[in-house]
Amino acid sequence: MRDDRSEAALAKLGVEVHRADVSDRRSLARLAARLKSAPIDVLVCNAGIYGPRGARLGKLDYAGWEEVLRVNLFGPAATVEALLENVAASDRKVVVMMSSRLGSISESKGRDYLYGSSKAALNAIGKAMSVDLAPRGITVVSLTPGWVRTDMGGREAPLGPETSIAGMRKVIDGLEASKSGRFFSYDGEAVAW
Repeated sequence: MRDDRSEAALAKLGVEVHRADVSDRRSLARLAARLKSAPIDVLVCNAGIYGPRGARLGKLDYAGWEEVLRVNLFGPAATVEALLENVAASDRKVVVMMSSRLGSISESKGRDYLYGSSKAALNAIGKAMSVDLAPRGITVVSLTPGWVRTDMGGREAPLGPETSIAGMRKVIDGLEASKSGRFFSYDGEAVAW
């Protein structure tokens, strides 16, 4: 949760909010301790930052890149580790890695070194987790929300948040073990790695 206003809006909807900083493993450990053995049916790892704009060969911001990787890659991995037993204790047993088409190597158009590489790496760990967690009945997928009109996506983005969220909910509702280890778009389309 990024701010008090967002937390208050969610609370009005009846959502129970627990704050944690995904880039701080102690924060995640405190969250896991607060949740104890509460089951989590669907764990959506959706933390993400874009990082410094304008990065290109010859002008790569390595400190900015490290921060992007810390939040977009290490954060979701640490979140799954911290809450794995909660997911395993649930009926659904689903982990969703919030990715991006910019993380698709086969669709890459270049130039997106920081954010794109972090999401490609996130897809790789999601795939690895899908294999490692299959014996526990846990389904792991990567999911892209599309290019959405948000703070990160900007006003030029073609998708409204409502469309993206409705589509992602439908994809998540339809997940089963046979779909584990795959990469999907908000509209259910399979995305190439």
